[in-house]
Amino acid sequence: MATGTHRARSRIREWLIRLAAYLAILAAVILTLFPIYWIAANSLKFDIDIFAVPPQWVPQNPTLKHYDEAFIQRPFLRYALNSFLVAVGTTIVSVAFGTMAGYALARFSYPWQWRKQISFWILSTRMMPPIVSIIPLYLFFNYFDMLNTKTALIIAYTAFNLPFATWMMKSYFQDLPLELEEAAIVDGDTRWGAFLHVALPLARPGLAATAIFCLIISWNEFLLSLIITLTEQSQTLPIGIAGRVTQYNTYWGEISAAGFMACVPIVIFAFIVQKHLVRGLSLGAVKG
Repeated sequence: MATGTHRARSRIREWLIRLAAYLAILAAVILTLFPIYWIAANSLKFDIDIFAVPPQWVPQNPTLKHYDEAFIQRPFLRYALNSFLVAVGTTIVSVAFGTMAGYALARFSYPWQWRKQISFWILSTRMMPPIVSIIPLYLFFNYFDMLNTKTALIIAYTAFNLPFATWMMKSYFQDLPLELEEAAIVDGDTRWGAFLHVALPLARPGLAATAIFCLIISWNEFLLSLIITLTEQSQTLPIGIAGRVTQYNTYWGEISAAGFMACVPIVIFAFIVQKHLVRGLSLGAVKG
């Protein structure tokens, strides 16, 4: 009887622990998704309903008025397109150069411990706040007549994303066994071929994680875009959303509609690359 009672208590304890874990996860999910839901709900309300007391948790009279104001009457689609082009361009350039730089730091040998010095110098550029470089960047782009251009934004964003991309890919390449690339070279492949055919496919989880980071940072970047772009034709979505906060009024409906739509591309991209993120188990499989 004592053994049976002990087993019953153990099962109850395990069930309570599991229930507590599920409740904690549920609470974390609710806290994470509630701001997105609240923005989406406000985007479907009339202005008077947004400030209703008590608040309307569910829109009583849904309307697309704010979406019409944001994307038809105002150039939010142009802002979104600018953000998309700049974010995608920055991600491609940062991941491409960061991958090659990370591979070079992980695989090549350097004299006099230059590898550590170069790695620290790359990381130190990430420690610098972006506001410090605003004036030099503005003068540089102004001198070359590149203000109010997407090219200037891509260059500026890449300068701040590249150090992180390099360090991310460096860590992934260091986790890969060197013997696989050496075997490919022995079989007649070149160093470049071993990089393309062996190292790069195994580092896809790192590429996906790095691309997500670069895309999110570039999509949400505000300060650099605020200084470098001054016209509606060149401004990005964060600047367009912030422009609806004026000295006379704050257009919460338009801000909510544009803010909610700004989340959609990032969510879609995360779903597309999630299968590559979970493939991180393949790195541990080849190491053993």
